[in-house]
Amino acid sequence: MTKTPIPTELAVRQKSRLLDMTFDDGASFSLPFEYLRVYSPSAEVRGHGAGQEVLQLGKRDVNITGLEPVGNYAVQPTFSDGHDTGLYTFEYLYKLGSEQAALWQDYLNRLADAGFAGDSGREPGAAIAGAPTKAPSCGHKH
Repeated sequence: MTKTPIPTELAVRQKSRLLDMTFDDGASFSLPFEYLRVYSPSAEVRGHGAGQEVLQLGKRDVNITGLEPVGNYAVQPTFSDGHDTGLYTFEYLYKLGSEQAALWQDYLNRLADAGFAGDSGREPGAAIAGAPTKAPSCGHKH
């Protein structure tokens, strides 16, 4: 089993809306807040199983208003849209960094598949016509 790289530095860059990370294996990544938000590991975004994922819209201008450590394995950001339930493990942050180009393209493809021209689904207020603005509740807080 390989050891999960551990961040040696995490820096929230408000002006550029980036989370800069350096890991103990020498890798470093700059992840846009929007990217982190649309790939939140929370049940609100991922659902509770395969096929329950919720396409995130209108997150282009999202900010991180807080970033709290969780034990020695994760961080929990608070986003300006109120989302604060995603626990980003160091392993997941590393994955987001190392697979950023492919994951971002996948997100843009999913927006296009949902009928958004260009990157219009990233604009604040974007919504899928006829879709509920909030996913149905499963009965517990996410």
